[in-house]
Amino acid sequence: MSSTPVAWTAIEPNTAVVDAAGTQIARVVQIAGDENADIFDGFAIKTHAREHLKYVPAEIVASIAVGEVRLTISGADVAPLDDMREEVEEQIIPEKSHWYQRLAWWTTGRDR
Repeated sequence: MSSTPVAWTAIEPNTAVVDAAGTQIARVVQIAGDENADIFDGFAIKTHAREHLKYVPAEIVASIAVGEVRLTISGADVAPLDDMREEVEEQIIPEKSHWYQRLAWWTTGRDR
């Protein structure tokens, strides 16, 4: 693999993930971030076929190179990582609406 550092936007699904010792432990399945705002949150990996997706936060990423993401933790420290959760969409409720309008929008799922 290349050791040339690249931006987080170069991470693609199936990119190799290696631990602090340089041993490949998984492959990237999904990337969590906002390219428009240039915010890298982390990514999801799957170490075994029957295992849930594990969320790897950006804080434990040591470096990103072409075809490889290196972590600051060992392979044994990957198992306790949290499972990847679905993205939660935020809803902003207008300030000038009455409480009963906001309650109605919240209970009906109406976007405003």
